[in-house]
Amino acid sequence: MIRRRLLWMVVVCALAAAPVRAQQRPLVTEDPEVVGAGLVLIEGGVDYNRDILFPVSGLKGNLLRLPTLGVSFGLSSIAELQIDGGIYNRLAIKGFGVGPAPLANQLDVTGDSTHDVEDIVVATKIRIGAETPSRPALGIRFATRLPNASNESGLGLDTTDFYVQALIGKTVQSVRIVGNIGLGILGEPTRGDDQNDVLLYGLSFARAVREGIEVVGEVNGRVSTRGGTPPVGTESRSTVRVGGRITRGTVRIDGGVLIGITSRDPGFGFTAGATWVFKGFTVP
Repeated sequence: MIRRRLLWMVVVCALAAAPVRAQQRPLVTEDPEVVGAGLVLIEGGVDYNRDILFPVSGLKGNLLRLPTLGVSFGLSSIAELQIDGGIYNRLAIKGFGVGPAPLANQLDVTGDSTHDVEDIVVATKIRIGAETPSRPALGIRFATRLPNASNESGLGLDTTDFYVQALIGKTVQSVRIVGNIGLGILGEPTRGDDQNDVLLYGLSFARAVREGIEVVGEVNGRVSTRGGTPPVGTESRSTVRVGGRITRGTVRIDGGVLIGITSRDPGFGFTAGATWVFKGFTVP
């Protein structure tokens, strides 16, 4: 019940105009620029990932996420609050018991598919330095992932994770380059008294090819810092995304394809969605 209420809060916010600012869809690398004081950014879309592996449950298949939702609130000219999640994740199962699968005995799955909600991520992003002709923009982001998806569905880990990242961004002529580096503290799904610290990274570009049209791309992932074999569910992951964005006034339409680098990432996938920014409230 708590999970459903949290998710519906995101939906209500999303259903609740200024130019679209430097936000990320279809990328996930975070730009240090914030949405702007008193502005509300809403983004939504659909993701489809082929041959993705959930190593804790041992399930492998094609994952549909519909819709993915995100809301950002401009708390000031340098800070924003972000809430990201989703209503429906459905895995068309192509394999059971793939890999170590330590929690496969907890699965409550019948048939050839399973579904659940998306974990909610609550984050705060702060721009700590504005971009100048000689200096990039700098920022920091703190985020917490909540355990909304259950391990009984095979799609969740029932762990709470914490992330902190340094953000850097610079525009050179028609190209926007953004980099992220940080630390993720991931709970171990099979025991409650252990964790794995991972190095977070991301590098993206966005090139304007004409007014309102951009080509974008990135590599984004994490690297386990644990010596030897990391706890299942906290392994290294990495994905390459390439796509485009079209901006018209207060709305941006985007689409992209993705290719996973590790055996746990999707072999291939696509994403499509839209972003809208509007004046939501007055900052005192």
